Amino acid sequence: GMNQLGGAALMLGPDEIGLGKRESIGDVARSLSRFVQGIMARVFAHEVVLELAQYATCPVINGLTDTQHPCQALADVLTIQDHLGRVEGRRVAFVGDGNNVAFSLAQAVAHTGGHFAIATPPGYEFSEDNIESIAQIAAANGSSFEAFNEPVKAVRDADVIYTDTWISMGQEADSTRRIQDFEAYQVNTNLLKYANRNAIVMHCLPAHRGQELTNEVMDGTHSVVFDQAENRLHAQKAILVKLMA
Repeated sequence: GMNQLGGAALMLGPDEIGLGKRESIGDVARSLSRFVQGIMARVFAHEVVLELAQYATCPVINGLTDTQHPCQALADVLTIQDHLGRVEGRRVAFVGDGNNVAFSLAQAVAHTGGHFAIATPPGYEFSEDNIESIAQIAAANGSSFEAFNEPVKAVRDADVIYTDTWISMGQEADSTRRIQDFEAYQVNTNLLKYANRNAIVMHCLPAHRGQELTNEVMDGTHSVVFDQAENRLHAQKAILVKLMA
């Protein structure tokens, strides 16, 4: 994105920068602010991004944390608009883990006047704080939020069906149990029957085909997964222009 906009990007991995270990987060933020015009942080703990933003004097973009993924959500909203014309009034159903992707998507749908429903296995629901945040945004924008443990209830009459991996980074040791817990939450042709006939299917990738969704759905006519992948580039260029131009 930076290259296409005529800028340059510098990649700093954990071995090179050692956030909070080799050097304090605040000092890293202060130093980088002298060298660059923006920082995109893709980290685990959300508190790291907050601390970077506290001490940096240039814009800090949340590229991903353990609780939020706002850049992905902006690309998702763009994809829904591309294919359905608007988010307002649309029903967006998320099937799977109440993770960072689901939370940011729920916030984005609530901000844009859509109706968000999520179906998770028991024990994988949004936290109470997340639910309160979504509900407040929804109330201010004429949106709605529902949570279920049954996929069909979330997907019924949906315009968008969204899923994500059952096993995120750092959860590999728990993969056997998680696959068992999510087995009934696969997005397949049978589940699609409950959605609107022109519903679109979304996934933020990488996908585990045969787990959270089938090959038939991922490669089928309802899938907009690769348009969605492309839109990450366009949405993030828009963020860069907004913050740095």
